[in-house]
Amino acid sequence: MKIAIVEDDINMRKSLEIAVSDYADEFEVKTFRNAKEALKKLDDTFDLVITDINMPGMDGIEFLQKLDGRYDAIIITGNATLNRAIESIRLGVSDFLTKPFEIETLVEAIRRSQKVKTRTAKQKGRSDQKETSLFYATSPALQRALGLAKKAARSDASVLLLGESGVGKELFARTIHEHSPRADKPFVALNMAAIPENLIESELFGFEKGAFTDAVETKIGKFEAAHGGTLFLDEIAEMPYHLQAKLLRALQERIIHRLGSHKEIPVDVRIVAATNADIQSKMREGAFREDLYYRIATIPIHIPPLRERQEEILPIAQKHLADIVRKYDLGPKHFDDKAQTKLLAYPWPGNIRELLAVVERAAILSEGEAITPTDLFLDARS
Repeated sequence: MKIAIVEDDINMRKSLEIAVSDYADEFEVKTFRNAKEALKKLDDTFDLVITDINMPGMDGIEFLQKLDGRYDAIIITGNATLNRAIESIRLGVSDFLTKPFEIETLVEAIRRSQKVKTRTAKQKGRSDQKETSLFYATSPALQRALGLAKKAARSDASVLLLGESGVGKELFARTIHEHSPRADKPFVALNMAAIPENLIESELFGFEKGAFTDAVETKIGKFEAAHGGTLFLDEIAEMPYHLQAKLLRALQERIIHRLGSHKEIPVDVRIVAATNADIQSKMREGAFREDLYYRIATIPIHIPPLRERQEEILPIAQKHLADIVRKYDLGPKHFDDKAQTKLLAYPWPGNIRELLAVVERAAILSEGEAITPTDLFLDARS
């Protein structure tokens, strides 16, 4: 693998060159003093670019824009900000490292970049149709969010999905997984709000036989189950504060310990988290760790509510109606014109989840083929 290191600090540049040369059997390294020099000499023989952000003349972000995705890239910087991290990820950066860092951390990032490149090459035959295959319908608002999710999927960057309850956050998480280099590995989901507080730790990390009273056999946790793939942590803001430090440590070190064991278990997972809570308020109140937030929110994606995606309402309703009719053998059914108008006018505070429930109930309880506004029962909900 041929690597270009672009770093204006001569001490840092030489240190990296010497350190990476210890892995000469894996990597061939060429260093450059600045971005302009690198642009003149980079050719098709290079596989990866490692660059600082803050450089005179042309900074790392402008440099990446000039490269236009021709090479895999890793950012190293001593002045990281969330906005610059997000901006670099959008430009296709595979990792973002903050100085100072251990050389082993950089080597691991380089090796991950190799794996991503290999996996991505295997997926080139995928059609664009799959990008929205999990969704019943589309809209401009949905496409904007999906476009960002698609870009995020190419990397291993952690994604935080934000939006009201019922907007389809798990569908987004699955879409990110299916369009990532990890698509052929497990997708594992855990809802923090649906599990008793005293069980969350064992669900995440697993436990050894005899670790506690009811531990009659060893059980692996979600991290191990998702190894190589994607771990979706839904309702992350509901995670108990005392467990957040342990989760942060697992994400930073990529190592977990089962309950009742001191054995280190390496894990390789991509984190997609989601919440409908005001996580910024929770941080201000001291209920959510700021360092954990920045670890899971490399790329935050806001999913708009259904009321801002009106183009999707009728297609979703009609598709779900067809599914329910087939499931219960109800015979032909359709929404009459007034029912369609009613569906479009309703604000859907419960979003897609509420729409699906309304359609299912109307399909089951309606008497004739035509579903009317009365069958929808939306006035009572308002």
